[in-house]
Amino acid sequence: MLSAKTFRYEVRDHIATITLDRPDTLNSLTFAVYRELTDLFRALRDEKDVRAVLITGAGRGFCSGGSVNEIIGPLLSMTDPELLAFTRLTGELIGNIRSLPKPVVAALNGTAAGAGAVIALACDFRVAVETAKLAFLFVRVGLAGADMGAAWLLPRVVGLARATEMLMLGEPVTAPAAKEIGLVNYVTSDVASCLGKAQELAQKLAQGPSFALGMTKTMLDSEAHMSLPQALEAEAQAQQICMGTVDFREAHDAFIAKRLPQFVGR
Repeated sequence: MLSAKTFRYEVRDHIATITLDRPDTLNSLTFAVYRELTDLFRALRDEKDVRAVLITGAGRGFCSGGSVNEIIGPLLSMTDPELLAFTRLTGELIGNIRSLPKPVVAALNGTAAGAGAVIALACDFRVAVETAKLAFLFVRVGLAGADMGAAWLLPRVVGLARATEMLMLGEPVTAPAAKEIGLVNYVTSDVASCLGKAQELAQKLAQGPSFALGMTKTMLDSEAHMSLPQALEAEAQAQQICMGTVDFREAHDAFIAKRLPQFVGR
C-alpha cells in the first residue's frame, strides 16, 4: 500500500486523499514534496483499489507554490543542468496528474498560487471555497508565465485571451470570478462545505465506470493534437474498447433489471 512522508495520504472507499501538510507556509512546496507527489501520482496508476483522487491542503491555503526559503533561494545558486532538472521535475508532476487514468478532484480550501495554481489546474475538477483565490504568479518573480504546462492547460480551460491576461499579469482571480470563466467547477460558502462537496464528487466518480472515465480523460488530452477526422477515428477505437468491458455489459444488465449498476472498473 502506498504511503507518504511529506504530506498526508489515505485511501477510503476507493478514494485516495492527498492533503498537503505545511500549513505554516500555506502548504508551500519543497524539493522533497515535489518528488514525492510526482512519484505518488505515477504509482497511483497501478493502485487497483483507488478509483478517484482528491487533493487538498491543510489550514488556510491549498498551496502557495514553491517555498521561498527551500526552493526559490537555492535555485539562485544552481547550475543550468540543475535548474533544468528541477523544471523538468515540476513538469513531470503535472504530466503524471494528467496521464493518471483516474479522475482527480481538487478541493481549494484557500489560495492556490504559482505551482499550487497549476496543480489545481491539472486536476479534472476544482471545488473552491468562495474566499479562495487562484494566481499564476510566475511573471511577478521574473519567470515566464508558461510554467509547468500552464500555457497549454489554461487556454484550453478559459480561452486564449483570458489565459494571456492571467499568465502575463499574474493577478489573483477570486473563486466566484473563476467559476464564471470555468476555471473552477463549484464554489462553496466555507471550507467544510468545500471539502464535503469535493468528497461527494470524488465518491460519485469512484462509483462510476472507472475504465470509461479513464478513457474519457485520456481522449480529452490526446485529441487536442488531432484533426477532426483523426479524433473521430480515435473515438471510434476508444469506444470499441469500452464496449468490450464488464462495465458496459453491467450497465445494460442493470437497465434491464431496473436497478443501479455496480461498476467494477474493467
